[in-house]
Amino acid sequence: MPKQHYRPETFRARDSIGYLIKRSQRLMQDRIEGLFADQGVTLQQWVVMMHIRDGLALTVADLCRELHHDSGAMTRLIDQLEQRQLIERRRNPQDRRVIELSLTDSGNKVITKLIAVVTDALNVTLEDFTRDEVKMLKSLLCKLIGRLEHLVPGAAPIMSGATAEEKQ
Repeated sequence: MPKQHYRPETFRARDSIGYLIKRSQRLMQDRIEGLFADQGVTLQQWVVMMHIRDGLALTVADLCRELHHDSGAMTRLIDQLEQRQLIERRRNPQDRRVIELSLTDSGNKVITKLIAVVTDALNVTLEDFTRDEVKMLKSLLCKLIGRLEHLVPGAAPIMSGATAEEKQ
């Protein structure tokens, strides 16, 4: 029997981990969208470009699965990024049916500029946290994600290994 961290008779949505994570994610998204308003790139476009840059998704299908986005909307977003010459499509040489996505030089420049905006926003957000608290928060979230990946059939595991920030 699992530990009883929650009980039906005292459960309140505002106290649930799901609500708290979703609320913090939404507030962070709203903050960063506000900072991106004059950058010429939407948060969704930036997320797609970061997934491509970091190798988390290399095809439209990968992006749809990873970001829970429908293929039509994702294709339109990719078309916009390609028209702006921020990404490019290329056939996979081993399987010509597969179209892979990559950032262009212009796309890499935009990403580099926006990463500075995002890291500043994260640092301001985490200003009241110690370095150890941030490390603990990330560790606990990774532990939660790992458990959920175990419980959710077909969930893709997150990349393992320490990040550059964790090594500091």
